[in-house]
Amino acid sequence: MDQITFSQYFPVELREKMRDVPFSEAEEIRIRVGQPVELYMDGGYVRLPDTCIDRSMLREMLNYLTGYSLYALEEEMKQGFFTIEGGHRVGVCGHMSYHDGGGGNRADVLSDISGLNIRIAHEVKGCAMGLLPYIRQGDSIYNTLIFAPPGVGKTTYLRDLIRILSGGEDHGRGLKVGVVDERSEIAACHKGVAQNNLGPRTDVLDNCPKEIGMHMLLRSMSPEVIAVDELGKEADFLAVQSAMRAGVRIIGTIHAQARAELYEKPHMEEILHTGEWRLVRLIRADTEETKETGKERKNRINRRQAMIYVPNQEEGIWVS
Repeated sequence: MDQITFSQYFPVELREKMRDVPFSEAEEIRIRVGQPVELYMDGGYVRLPDTCIDRSMLREMLNYLTGYSLYALEEEMKQGFFTIEGGHRVGVCGHMSYHDGGGGNRADVLSDISGLNIRIAHEVKGCAMGLLPYIRQGDSIYNTLIFAPPGVGKTTYLRDLIRILSGGEDHGRGLKVGVVDERSEIAACHKGVAQNNLGPRTDVLDNCPKEIGMHMLLRSMSPEVIAVDELGKEADFLAVQSAMRAGVRIIGTIHAQARAELYEKPHMEEILHTGEWRLVRLIRADTEETKETGKERKNRINRRQAMIYVPNQEEGIWVS
C-alpha cells in the first residue's frame, strides 16, 4: 500500500500532509488522541509535525478504516484488532467492558477508542528459500520450528515457507498446507480472503484458536502440512502431537532466545523428541552498522540472519 492509499484513511484536513510520508518504509503508524501521528521506522519513532489527533479525527479514521461498518467488526474488536485490505492490522485501545464467563473474564465491548496502531504488512518473498535443502524430506518436509525473540521476523519466515511449499514448482512437489491463523497475521484475511500470498494449495482458518483449528483441518481438509504461529499453551502442543500422530508435518513458531531455552519450556522437550525436527533460529541484525532504510533492512534481516540446527549436530548452520 503506497502513500496515497494510506493517506485516504486519515482525516480530510490531514491528508495533504500525509501524501509524501514514506509509509512503505514504516513498520507501524501510531495514532493517539491528543498526540501527533507517529511512525515506527528504522528502529526508532518519528513524529509527524502538525498532526495532533483529536477524538473527532479518530472517529473519522475509524469510519474510513472499517468502511463505515464499525459494529460489523465488533467480534474482531474484542480481540483488540481488525485487519484491513492489504493485510494491514489495526490494533485498538480504549475502554473494555467484560463479564465473568465462568472460568475467566470475557470481553464484551470495546468503546471510547483512544488509540490505534496500524501495523504495516511487509511480505518478503524468497526470504526462506535457503531453508529448503534442510527441511525438505523427499516429497514431504521435516517438522520445523522457527524461534526468536519478538519482532525479529518469525511470522515473515513462516509465511514465505508456506508459500514456497504450497507452490512446489522448482522446489519439489507442491504440498497441501493448512494454516491456523489465530491472530490473522499469517494470511491477513480481509472479509475471508487472504491478502498475503500463501501459494495455490493453502487453506486458511482465520481468527481460530490453534487447538481448535488444527483438529478442524485434520477432519476436513486432509492437509500434508499444518502451519501455526506462536505456539505457547498446553492445548497448542497437544494439538501438535495429535496432528503428528496423524502423519501431518508441522511448521510452527515460538518465542525463544536460544535453542537451550526451547527445552526449558513446558511440553517442548516431549514434542521435540517426537519425530525429527529442524530448528531455525532467527538473529536480529545489528542496526548500528547500517544506514539502510527500514524496508532494505527488513529484507536483509530476513534473507541473511537465519541459523538452522539439525539432529546430532551441536553447531548450527548459517543459511541465506
